[in-house]
Formats: sequence, C-alpha cells, structure tokens
Amino acid sequence: MREVFVLSAGAAKAVVLALKADFERKEGIALRTTFGAVGAMRDQWSAGAPCDILILSAKLLDDLARDRAIDARVALGRVRTGIAVRAGSALPPIADGDELRRAFLAATSLYLPDPQRATAGIHCVEVLRRLGILDAMQPRLRAFPNGAAAMAGLATASDERAIGCTQATEILYTPGVTLVGALPAGFELNTEYAAAVAARAREATIARRFVARLGGDETLATRRAEGFEV
Repeated sequence: MREVFVLSAGAAKAVVLALKADFERKEGIALRTTFGAVGAMRDQWSAGAPCDILILSAKLLDDLARDRAIDARVALGRVRTGIAVRAGSALPPIADGDELRRAFLAATSLYLPDPQRATAGIHCVEVLRRLGILDAMQPRLRAFPNGAAAMAGLATASDERAIGCTQATEILYTPGVTLVGALPAGFELNTEYAAAVAARAREATIARRFVARLGGDETLATRRAEGFEV
C-alpha cells in the first residue's frame, strides 16, 4: 500500500484525524501521521524524516517557503493559547493579568509543553516571567514533549489544584481536562497554522489533495469546533 507521511503540530491533530479514515479509503493509501511540538516536527523534517505534508505554524512555514522547501500551502486558522484544569475542578478567573497571576500562584503544579520547542510552552514561560513569578513557579512546572502529552498528564494528575497551559485545540480534544479560557489581553498568544506539501514529497499529487481538503470548506465546522478561528 502506498504511504503518505504527515508531520504535524499537535494543534491540528483532531482535524487531521477527522479526515484520515475517509481519505485513506478513497485514495487507497495509508496516512502515516506524527504529531508533536512544532519545533520537534521541524527538526524531524530537517533530519530527513519521510514527509509529504507539513502542518506547522505559519511562521515556520514562511521560513521553509523562503528555501523553496514547500508548495501548495493552505491556511487552517488561528489558535489561541489557553488555560486548562482537570475536568470537574473549579475554573479560576483569568480575565486579566492580576487574575492570571493569582491562578498560577494558587496552582501546586503547572502542566505545559516543551518550553524550548513548543510554541505554547515557550510563551507560557515568558508569561510567567512577565508576571514576575517564574522563580516561584519553576519547581511546579511539569513539562512534556508536546501539548497533548501535557494535557494527558493533567487529566490523570492526582493534584486537584493542578493547572495547564497550551494551545486551546489540544485542551479541547483531550478527555479529562476543561478549557478555562484563552490567556487575557496583554498576555495572549494567537498562532496561525497552515498546511503545505513538502517539496521532497514522494506522493505529491495525493498530498496536494489532502492539503486542499484540510484547508477547505469540508473541515470548516470541524476546525471551528476544535478551537481554530477561521
């Protein structure tokens, strides 16, 4: 069976999987998907991992476009970085910087994606720094390779006062966690995501069809339901 390889930011996981089975059946192919932090996906691509389709932040795809490493690009939408708690836990107010600061300080652990390679993880640490509480929060940080893993960790945490921070899409598709809301004005992060066909794709024609469907009207409702602002 022919294979089509996808390296994707975790933020797009639910949308990709929503198309996967039907696309495989219609095309007679196997869609091999890898999801993770955008930095990790970029590094896998750079290291030569099989790749027909790249789904990353628009900023990273801009860099690849300058090197003519991609084509057939489509926008997927914007995703906000948000705060999560375990399902059933009280939702802390986070309407402004003061409330956000109190919510972090009240938490006994903070679950977040890779603070060096994940978009939301990098931003979360910067928010803590700007709020003046990074040193206080450092022992409470629970970092994971990506947002999906961080939210899975939060869902099974025994600590009732645990909190999480990652892309809203990753919060919404993880059972056992609840989206409190997006980071407040002045601390927000809104990331544009896009999909593109890799210039080195072995199955470029099929990859173009998948990318077109991913960014088309067919997935519009799914993207919105999963946290994309289109």
